[in-house]
Amino acid sequence: MRNSRHRARAVVAVAAAALTGLATLTACDASGGDEAAPNGPTAQDRAHRKAEPVWDTSPRSVAAVGDSITRGFDTCSVLSDCPEASWATGSDSEVRSLAQRLLGKRRAATHSWNHAKTGARMADLPGQMEHAAAHRPDLVTVMVGANDACRSSVDDMTPVSEFRADFEDALGTLRDERPRAQVYVLSVPDLKRLWSEGRTNQLGKQVWKLGICKSMLADADAMDAAAVARRAAVRERVVAYNAVLKEVCAKDLRCRYDGDAVFDFRFGTDLLSHWDWFHPSKKGQARLAEMAYEGVTSRRP
Repeated sequence: MRNSRHRARAVVAVAAAALTGLATLTACDASGGDEAAPNGPTAQDRAHRKAEPVWDTSPRSVAAVGDSITRGFDTCSVLSDCPEASWATGSDSEVRSLAQRLLGKRRAATHSWNHAKTGARMADLPGQMEHAAAHRPDLVTVMVGANDACRSSVDDMTPVSEFRADFEDALGTLRDERPRAQVYVLSVPDLKRLWSEGRTNQLGKQVWKLGICKSMLADADAMDAAAVARRAAVRERVVAYNAVLKEVCAKDLRCRYDGDAVFDFRFGTDLLSHWDWFHPSKKGQARLAEMAYEGVTSRRP
């Protein structure tokens, strides 16, 4: 799917370039040299384009893509999604989701959509983005990558090159359908920080044994050299994923990265789910919504 989309976009780009070149030659011929073509943009048109803000701090619709955090997993009950408590599009008044903060409660109910899926990895993002684009949203939020690092072992983590290619494909998918949509990308949380907080709770560690993020959470109390190296490798991969998110997003004028805000945030136990001590609680979801709102509405990234 990715390669076919890339080829299609490449063909369109080449054709557009050829047409642009032909138009330029025609304009020069028509004007007798270096003068602007009669039908070219006027000074007023150019001034209007310069005045138009690239980033709109007041989008009127929001679509969300991502993984379990955006689905509100383990926020309301054990091992279950709770989309009404989602930081991005939820309706819970305790959370005050990004959509509600931007659009108001009534409009958020009809102009926000959640296409995130628990367990999703970056490879799933192009498909989610295609569904999100169908709503023609003004803003798409992205929070994904934790499951690429949360694998059964360190060796099973998604390679950084694949992570990059899939993220580029996802943005390309959106641009094919919604070229002017804004994208706000949240960084992948510091999984090692979540381990260090959650391991203080015995109930949480019992839930971890069911298989949650085994690459980081397995043998939670082990402090031997192998366990320490394993957790360090997972954290290093998360740092690499965030570098990709930042770099790829920077190439798109309508994409804004959170500047590692989520990764750097020190989630305490009161902000973690009391079902698994790893996913955000309602307070944690509310904090994510607050951080995202600050990022989206800021005049500068």
